[in-house]
Amino acid sequence: MSAFKKVMNREITGWRVWDAAWLFTALYAVCVCSVIAGENDWISLTAALTGAACVVLTGKGVRFSFLIGLVNSLLYAYIAWKARYYGEVMLNLIYYVPMGAVGWFAWKKHMNDETGEVVKERLNLKKSALVYAATAAGIFLYGLLLRALGGSLPFTDSMSTVISVVAQILSIRRLAEQWVLWIVVDAVTVVMWAVALAKGEAGAAAMLAMWSVYLLNAVIMFIRWYREAKSREV
Repeated sequence: MSAFKKVMNREITGWRVWDAAWLFTALYAVCVCSVIAGENDWISLTAALTGAACVVLTGKGVRFSFLIGLVNSLLYAYIAWKARYYGEVMLNLIYYVPMGAVGWFAWKKHMNDETGEVVKERLNLKKSALVYAATAAGIFLYGLLLRALGGSLPFTDSMSTVISVVAQILSIRRLAEQWVLWIVVDAVTVVMWAVALAKGEAGAAAMLAMWSVYLLNAVIMFIRWYREAKSREV
């Protein structure tokens, strides 16, 4: 068996009907929203589909999500650049791309061979409070920088970017608290792309659909991860 087949067999281990149904629903919803909006931008649609697949697979705890996320980051950075969301551009190119590689190798050491999913943990109350306080300070400082650069919605963009940075670190650390931050950043980014759609930005409908799927997925996965990590508090 080739190395690629071994990886793929490992990645599909432990799939349940609900997991497959949710992945299909997320991808279908993105396609439908793009069609209804009358968009024919294949770059935006591909970015939206890979993004939806990435977050669903991350929620399941599958390592393959990092490879799909690489494609999504490159495409999304291009789309965000056209919309002048510079914080999103820098986040994806400078941060998500290299961190995806880090996550691929970090999760490899903590996979459950029976379920095919990563072993999940959660923070205690004190550590959670410290993470949230540091995140708030980062949002304010980065917002000042984006405003100086002339970016669109600088503090909204900053909130999305900074929280995403912290949440990605928590994701690589396999911590359930990442989903609390993803809920916040997804809600903020939904607003960003709703504004872009109102302005008539190309591909905005697909991006709005993608981030709406992200938001719903984050809520579902927070409940799932928090329950599974109940006995593993760090």
